[in-house]
Amino acid sequence: MGVILINHGTEEFRIKKGERLAQLVFNKIEIVSLEEVEALPETDRGAGGFGSTGTK
Repeated sequence: MGVILINHGTEEFRIKKGERLAQLVFNKIEIVSLEEVEALPETDRGAGGFGSTGTK
């Protein structure tokens, strides 16, 4: 397994044998398809914007 490392500092940084320097994360990747439209349909929210349909 390989790991790409970048030192954004100005000083040398040494990695010693046995040091932990990475973490593996498994994550689901969604495959989507986009469809371009001329205009969006009207919604329950209307012109009120985000959060305008919640209860007070």
